[in-house]
Amino acid sequence: MSDFERHLAQQMEDPEFAAEYEALEAQYAFARQVIAARIEAGISQAELAQRVGTSQANISKIEHGTLNPTFDMARRIAAGLGKRLCVSML
Repeated sequence: MSDFERHLAQQMEDPEFAAEYEALEAQYAFARQVIAARIEAGISQAELAQRVGTSQANISKIEHGTLNPTFDMARRIAAGLGKRLCVSML
């Protein structure tokens, strides 16, 4: 187990931290999926932005986790990547 993993496990014992971490996990998972799909498609942030109808800066912010996209924006990003947005409640 890495130092980070040990630290995270310790922090997750705090219910407030764990709740916040879980709340942000979906946003970061979406960002990772956008990055992977964009790289797989061989397109730049600027090209994806053009397909989606937004700015390259917004795509960058979404990929860095500093902008939480609306559901409609997430759907448009998926479509711009030739994907379909799927949502599930676990």
